Amino acid sequence: MDLSFSEQRYGRAADIILELEMALRQHQLWEYEPPSPQALQSSQPFCMDTLRFTQWLQFVFIVRIKDIIETAAPLPGRSGIVAIAEENFKGVSYDATAIIRSLAQFDALIERKAEGK
Repeated sequence: MDLSFSEQRYGRAADIILELEMALRQHQLWEYEPPSPQALQSSQPFCMDTLRFTQWLQFVFIVRIKDIIETAAPLPGRSGIVAIAEENFKGVSYDATAIIRSLAQFDALIERKAEGK
């Protein structure tokens, strides 16, 4: 059975999100207690005034992308998240390569969508 282009893209997005979650868990960055509802209501990009970037990845980004996949809603029209990640992971005491690689793959997936490929 051949999958449609959209099904392939959702499948690839799901794989990327799973890889990202595994990388966060590997570095013990996965949290089991969610932030307060107020922290999630920040009006700042990436909730930078209320969350650490890894919390934003877990409780906002991953949740949103999973919801998009589950409801077959359109994927974002653009991303550019890897640049933010690279900046946020400068100087950390762990190797964030796997996290950054997952986000770069997400950006590439979104770029291909924008280019119609």
